[in-house]
Amino acid sequence: MTTVLDKADIKAKYAAERAKRLRPEGNDQYQRLSGKFAALAADPYTPYIEREPVADHVTFAFVGAGMSGLVVGARLKEAGIDSFRLIDKAGGVGGTWYWNRYPGARCDTAAMIYLPLLEETGYMPSEKYVRGPEILAHCERIARHYDLYDKALFHTEVSSIEWQEDARVWRITTNRGDDFTAKYVAIGTGPLHVAKLPGIPGIETFKGKSFHTSRWDYDYTGGDADGAPMDKLTDKRVAVIGTGATGVQCIPQLAKTAKQLYVFQRTPSSVDVRNNHPIDPEWFAGIATPGWQKRWMDNFVENMGGGLPREDLINDGWTAISRRIREKALGNTPLWLARLVTRMRKAFNAAPAAQSTAWVRAAFEDSDIEKMEQIRARVEAVVKDPHTAEHLKPRYSQLCKRPCFSDEYLPAYNAANTTLVDTDGKGVERITETGLVVGGKLYEVDCIVYASGFEFGANFQLKTGFDLKGRGGQMLSEYWAEGLQTLHGLHMHGFPNAFAVQMNQGANMVSNIPHNIVDHAATIAQIVGHAERKGYAEIEPTQAAVTEWVNLILTTPLSMITSSDCTPGFWNNEGQGWNEKFRRSQGHPGGAEGFFRHIAAWRRAGDFAGLIFSK
Repeated sequence: MTTVLDKADIKAKYAAERAKRLRPEGNDQYQRLSGKFAALAADPYTPYIEREPVADHVTFAFVGAGMSGLVVGARLKEAGIDSFRLIDKAGGVGGTWYWNRYPGARCDTAAMIYLPLLEETGYMPSEKYVRGPEILAHCERIARHYDLYDKALFHTEVSSIEWQEDARVWRITTNRGDDFTAKYVAIGTGPLHVAKLPGIPGIETFKGKSFHTSRWDYDYTGGDADGAPMDKLTDKRVAVIGTGATGVQCIPQLAKTAKQLYVFQRTPSSVDVRNNHPIDPEWFAGIATPGWQKRWMDNFVENMGGGLPREDLINDGWTAISRRIREKALGNTPLWLARLVTRMRKAFNAAPAAQSTAWVRAAFEDSDIEKMEQIRARVEAVVKDPHTAEHLKPRYSQLCKRPCFSDEYLPAYNAANTTLVDTDGKGVERITETGLVVGGKLYEVDCIVYASGFEFGANFQLKTGFDLKGRGGQMLSEYWAEGLQTLHGLHMHGFPNAFAVQMNQGANMVSNIPHNIVDHAATIAQIVGHAERKGYAEIEPTQAAVTEWVNLILTTPLSMITSSDCTPGFWNNEGQGWNEKFRRSQGHPGGAEGFFRHIAAWRRAGDFAGLIFSK
């Protein structure tokens, strides 16, 4: 017997839960690991080593040694650009995977498409979804393979980057006294590198141990990132604040050893099954033919977009979401006809149907409600205590917050030492010297773990800690005062030989961020390689090309996942809505598939439309 879902009732519950969580301060409710919290930002993984300041010249300087810097460096090395420098505040390469060494850290995107340059380095992932240490090791593998450690500056923060009109180079200074020049610069500091703390009254008064998950203190907890038990917690009462992707991964590990674990929840995560498995070497050898990883990345984009691919190579929770929407939208439409329409849209470079028709939005809503009912039913089936289970049920659309996938999280609440403290959407009331207060009740603890995530949003330039001073002394913060202005998400008028490696105004593909990076790296390598071969001194987009691109971005309809109807989160500007300034941070109106198709054609044309090369 088919259960008829009361959509109106479900949506009313969603709205009620959203209303509890709306806060007028939006993103200002969080605070950085700086000022009185600066000690929490220290690098616990690599010793700080004194060195002499650097005063030299490199061809290309890249701010950020995460995947962006590594992949761009690799492609430039392949293009013959040997003089390349990475600069990073961390003690090594890896970016977010350098910092995130908390227990249970794992990527929720399939390793076959998430780990870049697998084909080039000859590496086979151990599992479909690999753990953090393996991702970090692969980043280090790329750095060694392409000799990117040479000239790198770690534990170094950029102070200024200023265009030198006469010499036609960028002058870069750092907090370690470095003062050097580079012909080209790029910023690739990523969306997940500035850790944030919740703005809870009294947070600075706690006298016990506290740390952010990106600065995990294994000296205090015992264990290690490879999974050794945290045996120093057997007599400790531990609090975790945050139940997003990080909390979902570290909470089951803490539950194994802590004397008492309190999980403080404002909004429950949507947690679907993981279904991880080892990679079979024989199978991998059969699929790893030349060009295999690009084919897999492209297949993922096709399955995530509005097209109708003939196969799903990835077959994960992300592509399942899109598959459900397509099935609902198609109804009884013959597949051959749907594919014909899709091919015609591509031929005319039209936006995918999933972004341009109301009926697909309706299909999204129907399929989403059905799926979320399944996820809520799974909570009931796994969590034994009915009261706890009820509070772990997410009341929002699946893509309102980043979906999580775990086979360990929900069972953790069946452990006698683990208690969910639901705050009814309000968050922790205050922190005292000895614990946390919710509903007027004090929970005394020895340690607070902040699984509160990272700053994420449109104004990524504010996270860098420095500003670019371009032609005529113009600051990048001034140029972007009313929102992003770029060509293809990469180039800025008035900032010659500078690149911004990020998702906004490009593919904006959150489900597989490295694909954005790999594609931008190909574009940068082609442009710089051309400039070096022809002896050009400067590359810069015209303002007309930038304006045309921004106007195109503004035609992108607000996606369903950024809707202000969603429960507050980083995908919808903490529920504050998206004005034009924030809408400039969207992606191509044709989605990720549309952007990748556009930029691939732009590269093939070889005329670098929109850019001016000067000698």
